[in-house]
This record gives sequence, C-alpha cells and structure tokens, in this order.
Amino acid sequence: MSHSTDGSGPRAARIITSISLSLDGFFEGPDHDIDWHTVDEELHQHFNDYFRTMGGFVEGRVTYELMEEFWPTADQDPANEGPMAEFAGIWRDMPKFVFSRTLESVGPNATLFHEVDPEQVRGLRDAAQGDLAVGGADLLESFRQADLIDEYRVYVHPVILGRGRRFFRDSEERQRLRLLETRTFGNGVVMLRYETVRG
Repeated sequence: MSHSTDGSGPRAARIITSISLSLDGFFEGPDHDIDWHTVDEELHQHFNDYFRTMGGFVEGRVTYELMEEFWPTADQDPANEGPMAEFAGIWRDMPKFVFSRTLESVGPNATLFHEVDPEQVRGLRDAAQGDLAVGGADLLESFRQADLIDEYRVYVHPVILGRGRRFFRDSEERQRLRLLETRTFGNGVVMLRYETVRG
C-alpha cells in the first residue's frame, strides 16, 4: 500500500511513467538505439528500489516482449550480478498488464488487454497494491491522451542525439505539471519528477 508523504496514512495509487531522454528530447536514436542510456550501478539500484515498490508494470507489446525476452532468466547468467540480477527477480514477481491488439497470449504473472479503456485502467490502479508503472511510447501516448498519467519521472541523460524519435508528441492540449523532486546522479543523469495538475 502506498503512503502519503505528509504522514496521513494510505493514499490512492498513481499511474507513473519513467522516461529516459536525451537533452534534446529523444528517447530513441535514429535506429531505435538506446545504447546512449547511461545506466551505471547507482542508477540501476535507484530503479530497482523504485520499481520494487510498484503494484504492477503496465506495458505495450514492444516493451513487454523486449523485457520478457531478457529479464525472466537474467539472474541465471553469472555475468549479470548486482542490480541486474536483482531486477530479474523484481520483473518475475511483479504483476504485469499488457496492452496489445495483436498478442494472443502473455507469459507468467501477466494479464492481456486489447484496448485502453480508461475506466478499466483506473480500476486496475485502484485495486493495485502500489503505484502502476507504465512503459512504452505508444501506450504512454494513449494514456496521456486519456489523462491517465499522474506522475512523470524524466531521466535526462548527458547527451544530445541530434535526431531520433521524440518522446512527447504534438498535442492540442497544454498540461500543467508540479515539480515534486529533482535528483542528480554521479554519472550526470538528472531526474525531474513531476505530478499532473488537474482542475
């Protein structure tokens, strides 16, 4: 169960996204490359500590298939030690909600949905034992258009890519945000944490 920061007890679960971006706003390079992500042991441990508290991972097909291909057995490889091996266990144990129009089945501890129904998503959030972490650019855009994102954690990496795939797409709506936290990591990555301002 999530708790409020003011000590008043349990608070409603939120839908949160974590985004790694270049300084010029790209989340992928021109060839879908992400080898510019600067994830060292400190940052990986930060991700583990954060994701371990989640109530579930919410993912689109591409993100789910990439994660499912590597993480379920990652801790069986002696080369993957420390935070990497630790995250393999987090991934296996975490409930996963996969949104895909084309997948017909999903793996262990995962539930498949074919459409983004905002009321159904809010029901998943309200029933979760913690915040829900949503990942995948296309799915996140669908959630953003349906006003389902409660918090953005943007990790700005110390690189200017010049070109690639922009994370935030054009929109007719302006969205106000409130800064909750900033953190600078030793490798030069900066986290900017915002909550969505409604009303």
